Amino acid sequence: MKRLSLLLLVSIMLAALAACGASDTPTNTPAPAANTGTDATAAPATSALPDLGGREVTIAVENAYPPFNYVNQSTSQGEGWDYDAWNEICRLLNCKPVYKEASWEGMIQAVGNKQFDAAADGITITEDRAKQVDFSDGYIRVDQRLLVRKDESRFKNMDDFVADSKLKLGTQTGTTNYETAKTLLPEERIQAFEQFPFAVGALINGDVDAVLMDETAGQGYVGNNSEQLALIGDPIKSDELGFIFPKGSDLVEPVNQALAAMRESGKLDELAQKYFSANFKLPE
Repeated sequence: MKRLSLLLLVSIMLAALAACGASDTPTNTPAPAANTGTDATAAPATSALPDLGGREVTIAVENAYPPFNYVNQSTSQGEGWDYDAWNEICRLLNCKPVYKEASWEGMIQAVGNKQFDAAADGITITEDRAKQVDFSDGYIRVDQRLLVRKDESRFKNMDDFVADSKLKLGTQTGTTNYETAKTLLPEERIQAFEQFPFAVGALINGDVDAVLMDETAGQGYVGNNSEQLALIGDPIKSDELGFIFPKGSDLVEPVNQALAAMRESGKLDELAQKYFSANFKLPE
């Protein structure tokens, strides 16, 4: 289990940390425009897929979770897997994606309350969350891994980490990573942050000893700071990710059909190679 270069992102996020606090209410300001291209929403749905007739679909994104979503500072445009995937979904279904920046804290509840038509934020499919929202079919399975400083020598895996009571683990509040951490460590050894960039900044500064996060996101941070960061150990837990919708949404089935078409055409593989490879780098 969210852009600009890691160092710039972390510095910006850390500077804001003192002024930020966790909130249960997501922001409703429009996300920076995605680089959709001239034809991203103009093409009609194919004959084999539902046609949504140009309908606007509001999609909540955090813009703080690379490689899924982030803001390219040089263009002020939203970018990432979520943007590219939803641009393609709406191209196939003849809809218009409207991205809304929202905090992770409260995002699922906000979608359940129909404040947004959907949310895309690397969201793990769980039974508890499915009580509040409807999920699309899973579009990727990801492993939870430990992100550490490159020179780390005190531990090699999660078992070693758990065994050393002096070590502190960072992660993001309200995530499945945080829930996994609670099953492995007492809460006094867990430091939860509002967003993962804060956690990664704390790791680089030595305030925590490792960060538990989805490998796909961890690869983005490693790719931008390979001299300082590394992913270590075997996968700790494997999760499937999906988009979320208000209960009973009529978008679930069309989106599932679009995802199936993207899987068949190779588009999902193309996006995986672009964003989830070990060499993924955020825009400078």
